[in-house]
Parts: sequence; structure tokens; C-alpha cells
Amino acid sequence: MDEEKRFDISEELKKLPDRPGVYLMHDQYDTIIYVGKAVNLNNRVRSYFREKIGRGPKIDKMVSLIERFEYIITDTELEALVLENNLIKEYRPKYNTMLRDDKTYPYIKVTINEAYPRIYFSREMKKDKARYFGPYTSAAAVKDTIDLINKLYRLRTCTRSLPRDCGKGRPCLNYHIGQCSGACTGEISKEKYQEQLKGALDFLNGNYAPIQRELREKMQAASEAMQYEEAIKYRDLLESVINVSQKQKIEDSAQGDKDIVALARDEHDAVVQVFFVRAGRMVGREHFYMTHTEDETTSDIMTSFLKQFYAGTPFIPKEIMLPEVTEEQTVIENWLTEKKGSRVYLRTPKIGQKEKLVELAAKNAALVLNQDKERIKREEGRTIGAVKEIQELLSLEGIVRMEAYDISNISGFENVGSMVVYEKGKPKRSDYRKFKIKTVAGPDDYACMREVLTRRFLHGLEEKQISRMQDEDTQEQNTKDQDTQEKNVKEKNKRKQDIKEQDETIEIGKFNRFPDLLLMDGGRGQVNIALEVLKELNLDIPVCGMVKDDNHRTRGLYYHNKEIPIDRSSEGFKLITRIQDEAHRFAIEYHRSLRTKDQVHSVLDDIPGIGPSRRRSLMKAFDTLEDIKMAAVEEIMERAGLPRGAAEKVYAFFHK
Repeated sequence: MDEEKRFDISEELKKLPDRPGVYLMHDQYDTIIYVGKAVNLNNRVRSYFREKIGRGPKIDKMVSLIERFEYIITDTELEALVLENNLIKEYRPKYNTMLRDDKTYPYIKVTINEAYPRIYFSREMKKDKARYFGPYTSAAAVKDTIDLINKLYRLRTCTRSLPRDCGKGRPCLNYHIGQCSGACTGEISKEKYQEQLKGALDFLNGNYAPIQRELREKMQAASEAMQYEEAIKYRDLLESVINVSQKQKIEDSAQGDKDIVALARDEHDAVVQVFFVRAGRMVGREHFYMTHTEDETTSDIMTSFLKQFYAGTPFIPKEIMLPEVTEEQTVIENWLTEKKGSRVYLRTPKIGQKEKLVELAAKNAALVLNQDKERIKREEGRTIGAVKEIQELLSLEGIVRMEAYDISNISGFENVGSMVVYEKGKPKRSDYRKFKIKTVAGPDDYACMREVLTRRFLHGLEEKQISRMQDEDTQEQNTKDQDTQEKNVKEKNKRKQDIKEQDETIEIGKFNRFPDLLLMDGGRGQVNIALEVLKELNLDIPVCGMVKDDNHRTRGLYYHNKEIPIDRSSEGFKLITRIQDEAHRFAIEYHRSLRTKDQVHSVLDDIPGIGPSRRRSLMKAFDTLEDIKMAAVEEIMERAGLPRGAAEKVYAFFHK
């Protein structure tokens, strides 16, 4: 960019208007790193570029990255809040406190605008004159409830347009099994159907007593009439209704829709817990993680949550209970009221049952946060802690990346190799690689391993060379003319193509990271092969063998020409075992996939009259393909158990 065209922050600050609006901060790559709203853009944006006065390291770091800013003016602070939400959702800036939530909640939809209404599952809440119940946190529970309601009240589930389509076509299976009253047949009047619907709506509103009473009466009547199958049916329905009713443990005499919101936090993260109360009963609860909360007050975090969560949920209750007053409370209330179409209140209860519910939500949030911390602690013990144990055992430092290798074949035929990668004790599957062995025939694992390691590190060195060339070009691009730059680009592309032609399994840019520790599936022999390859390529990487006992179980590590015992109950031992098993699994899986896809083609497949069974017999009887070529007819018959005719075909194939 020309000097005169550069963004001059000090000059642009002078142009800021004294108006409400939204501002967007960009870094040197023009990535939006922060979005904010302001009642007064001039005052708010200027505050970022004043002297650092207690605003915290996160904001200081963000400000240091700002290369330019832009802003959008609005007529009101409410419009700015809506626009801020939309931009945060679109760009997900790095320095905004973010709600980690991709959920869409299930609803029960009742199409009361239809002549013969239906009840069904919905993930959206639209302004379509239908009635919605929810949101619920369990899709399975919603589906079970709908299924129960349709059994109880025999409402239709079809999509026919009624009454227009009454009498057209045959009724569905639900009608024949007694789970639909047959509105499409004209057998039930609109008034009678509406009565059944009213019972279903009462059920959804939590009024279970009438249906329980009715089912008990029907069950008793059927039992007295010795219609026991019918009685069992009513008994099962009654039990289902009782189960649904007993799930409603929290009741509120106020009989309203509200969300109870509270949070818990530590030095890095925050968890927000929400209780969903509908018609006075808690229908579900959910927790949400907030990230980038360092240097944010509890009020700031809650404000960010309210704006992001209620921007994305279609249902907004009349009341939202909070543990404390938040910033921007008035503007958020006005925004939610406008979004809902009726008055919404943010309340902070101080006494009574509502205050206890807020406390309960806060306790649940703290529980989730603590449980998550314990889980992370256990996970770190299995990963980072295990790596530290291995470091201490081998007297090494700074182990982050470990690579392990394995060879797989069937009696020496069609060798393949695998490379698995672990970083900070966790598998990094995007860096796993597979190799088809090209230069080795027969079951020679040492030679196969030499080929795999040589190819892996040679291509890594080649990629590092290309990377250096690219860095040099970047540094010199301002001093070189266009022709020179184009020439360098052509040379680099040719070099990449040369690498690719040498080995079709290579993906350019995937091998230039070298391991801090090389793990070999075996002892002295495999370790020495790896050390020889590294010495030939002038690389200094620690190599450790994973030694197994006679039962093929890991028993220790081979390092610096000696076997080091390892505690079998330690996390380090468990990690070594997982890595060894993963390398073995990946190699076998690759070999199996090739066989499944008929990509492993043996020359034995080309011998006329030799099918899969005889081919396997040959592979088991002879160590290598060369041994089969050198064998006489009698030897083939004796060792592989083939009849003379088949043995002669094998011999003739190799002695044409």
C-alpha cells in the first residue's frame, strides 16, 4: 500500500461522529478482531487509544494489533445493539467474549390455525398463527410426548388439507390401528375434534389430572368387563402420563414463562446456567460456555451472554431472572420487548422462591465448571502429564511432538507403512501418513522401515528448503523486478513437482515438522535402523524403542543402548501403549482398506487357474515371491499342497 494511502489512526479518530453506532477493529491482515457498540462512537473508540489505564492485558493486546477501524452509525443505541449482535455472529471476532453454542432447541407445534389441527415436532418458532410449547432441551423427550399425545387424543398426523380432502383416498395406517380419529374420512365432526384438541392443549399446559382420571376409569371399566387387553392398554397409557407429570419437579405458583440465568467463572472461562420455566414448570435446563472472559467483569460476561443467546433463540419469555443488575439492562429489555412483541422484564429477585431458583442455577453453573475443570485435569494427566513422565524417564526436555511407525504385510506380500503423530499427548490425525513400500520384496521389516523413514525425512528436508525459498522471495519481493519474481515462482513450482513425482504418497507441506521424539515399534534393531537413517541425513532426533514381551505387550523402552523399565500403572506407560497400538492399528487398517478396494494386486492374481484359496496357500508356504519363482513343480506341490496341474501352471507362469 502506498504511504499516502495508509490508514492514519490519529487522523481517523478526529472524524468520529458523536452518534450511536457499531465499530469494527481490523488487524494487519484485515481480519476483524473486535466488534463493539457505542452510545457515542467518538468517546468510545477514542478510549481504546488513550494511555493504558487498568483496562487489562487482553484489551492491551487487542489494541496493539489494530491497524485500522471502521464504524457504522445508527439512529439509536437499540439499533446499534442489534447490529452488533449480527456482526459478532457473522465474523466471530477473536477478542469478543463469545458464547459457544450451536444448539437449536426443539418445540412442540400445534397448528391451531387449521380446521383439524395437528401436533408435531419443530426446530423453529415462526410467526404463522400456530401455537408453540417449549423450548425443550431433549428432542427425544419431545418426540415421546408427541407420540403419547397422539395416542391419547387420536389427533391426525397427515398433511392432507381438511376439510377439502375429506373422503378422498383411503385413511392411513394410524386410523386402522386406532391412533387417529379419522378426520379425513368425515367420521368425526369438527366440534368433537376440537374437544380432543383441547384435552391435548391442557396436557401440554401441565394439566394432567383429567386425562389420568379418564384413563383410570377406562382401565377399571375394561377390567370389570374382562377386556384385559384393553385394560392393559389403558394402564400403559396411564403410566406414561404419570411419568411425564413426575418429571416436572420445580413448580412456580406465578404460572408464567421465565428463564432463570446465573453464571460461575474462574480465571479463564465462565459457565452460564439457564433454567427454562414454562407455564410455571421447569421444562429443562442447559449450560453454556463463554470464552475470552479474561479481564471481563461478571456483569460484562452476563451482558454478552444475554445479547448473543437471545439473538439466536426464537422464544423469549416474559421474565428473565438474573443474579445481579447488568450493564445495558434497559436497552436489552427494550430490544427483547421489540423482538418478542410484548413487554419483557429483566429482574433481580432478592427474596423468596425466585431468588432461590437463581441461587440454584448459580450452584449448577459452579458444579458444571468444577466438573469440567476436573475432567480437564484428568485429561492433562493422561496427555501432558504422561509426556512429562516420558521426558523424565528419558532425561529429555521439550517433547511436544512424537511420531511412531509400523509396518504391515501378509507373509511379506504387499508391504505398507504407517506414521502416527501425537502432540502434547494427543493424537494429531491430520498429520498421520501412509506409505506403500516400493523397494522391498518379502517380509523384511527392517528394510521397509528404512525406506519409510528415509522417504519421510527426505521429503521433510525438501519442504523445508522450499519454505526457505518462499521466505527469501517474500523478503526480496520489494527489490526484485516482475520477471525475476515470475522466474522464482516457476522454479519453486517445478521443484514441488519433482518432489511429487519422486513419491506419489507425498502431500506437499505435510512433512516439514520434525518430531521431538521418534518412537519405534521394537527394540535395538528398529532403533538402530532409525539412527542410521537420521545420521545419513544429518538429523539429530532422539530415538526410542517400544519393547514388547513374549505376549506382545509393551514392557519397557529402549534408549541409548539399554532397556529402561517403566511402571505399568503410570500414565506414561499407558500413553506409550496407546501410541504403539495406534501405529499398529493404522498400518493394518491401511492394508485392509487396500485389499478391500482391490488396490493391493499380487502377481499371483495373474496366474490362470489360481484362485484366492490356492494363492493364500502359496503365500503361507513361501516366504517371498522370489522363492516361488525358484521352486520346482514338485516343491510347489509338496509345500503348498497344490495338485500337479495347478503347480505346473504356477511354474509355467514364471518360466515362460
